[in-house]
Amino acid sequence: MSKKPEQLSAVDTLEGKKAHRVGLTGQILIALALGIVCGIVFHYLIPDSPIKTDVFVNGIFYFVGQAFIRLMQMLVVPLVLCSIVCGAAAIGDVKTLGKVGIKTLLFYICTTALAISIALAVGTLIAPGLGVDTSAIQANASTSTVATTETSIMDTLLGIIPKNPFNAIAEGDMLPVIFFALFVGILLAVMGSKVENLHRLFEQGNELMMKMTEVVMKVAPLGVFCLLANTFAKLGFDMFVPMLKYMGGVIGALAIQCFVVYAVLFVVFTRLNPITFFKKFGRVMLFAFSTSSSNATIPLNIETLSERVGVKRRISSFTIPLGATINMDGTSIMQGVAVVFTAQLFGVNLGPAEIATVIATATLASIGTAGVPSVGLVTLSMVFNSVGLPLEGIAMIMGIDRILDMLRTAVNITGDAVVTTIVAKQAGEFDRAVFDDPEAGVAVGHLQDSYEEDEDF
Repeated sequence: MSKKPEQLSAVDTLEGKKAHRVGLTGQILIALALGIVCGIVFHYLIPDSPIKTDVFVNGIFYFVGQAFIRLMQMLVVPLVLCSIVCGAAAIGDVKTLGKVGIKTLLFYICTTALAISIALAVGTLIAPGLGVDTSAIQANASTSTVATTETSIMDTLLGIIPKNPFNAIAEGDMLPVIFFALFVGILLAVMGSKVENLHRLFEQGNELMMKMTEVVMKVAPLGVFCLLANTFAKLGFDMFVPMLKYMGGVIGALAIQCFVVYAVLFVVFTRLNPITFFKKFGRVMLFAFSTSSSNATIPLNIETLSERVGVKRRISSFTIPLGATINMDGTSIMQGVAVVFTAQLFGVNLGPAEIATVIATATLASIGTAGVPSVGLVTLSMVFNSVGLPLEGIAMIMGIDRILDMLRTAVNITGDAVVTTIVAKQAGEFDRAVFDDPEAGVAVGHLQDSYEEDEDF
């Protein structure tokens, strides 16, 4: 029975307010729009004066924006260290599946490396950051402390192994930090109960850093507003075309990865029709697009692969959760295009050694990108740090990242499914009759509805 108006409690009123509260994504989008409008107004409509330049543009906007950048920088090293140690410790379970697990891990690493390579190529071809005079904002750009002098690829590879891991942590030298974290995580898995307390300490540290990321992201709208207001106050409309080209570059690279790379791998290693696969798997991609969550898609992904594609559950129940943790091809593509975009925008030259560093860093960092929303943007700052790029580039793409996040999540889970199908086919854990039957598992669609009811949009 419905309540009368006078019977409504304070709890009902509070729940009604929560239902209409704008989420973080909406707040960032609003901040993006307001920051651009404010910057345009300052650039074109407000005459130059000490109040405009010193108090607002180089005062309030600059200070608040840089404070947000520093908060993100503060998160990078401890977050990546804890998350990769925990992720590597979980990968220790791969040995329980022997060759299947190792093959799955190798496929995931290779597809991620391919994804970042494609992104760098597409970004270089489209050149989203060229043609804009950013000298007005380059002077105040917040770059990392990583040296950008020319180094050989051999020196870069040797530099991955830290002479002193604590020194690498203190200086934010991310490739050695990742190497050390992977080493620690694998040994934690091998030693098992002997280091249970230390393992638990890293897990608790990971939980703490995820919560800290969540707290910092609450001030993201204010940071985005001030950074974009500062940028557009100095550059005006010149920034619109580069941002649109950046979006086009990410979308194009995602399409190549999904419908070219995955399709070719599928045909080469399974000798099956990729069109049939995409038809059967389409609803999972749509669900991932709508939720922007690889983890939320795990149950539907496993169910669809079993009932519609023909993958045995004992394979998919291992490879799909593992992929949701470490296989982030779509995220790597975003990072690759963002690196090229920011490097071109701020005039940073990326040589062969820097390109190799980006590929290695983004590939290894994919192990630690799962967890909470927006953590991909934090690990993007880690990739920027590895080659000395200014973090202002992140603020310029943060507001439009939601749409791209939906697309790259769909690519992420599709990569997991393609690799799972390949591994299952080669391991003899695949039912060809189910794959060839267009009506097989059609009823699995009801799962999507039940998951959507539980998902918090």
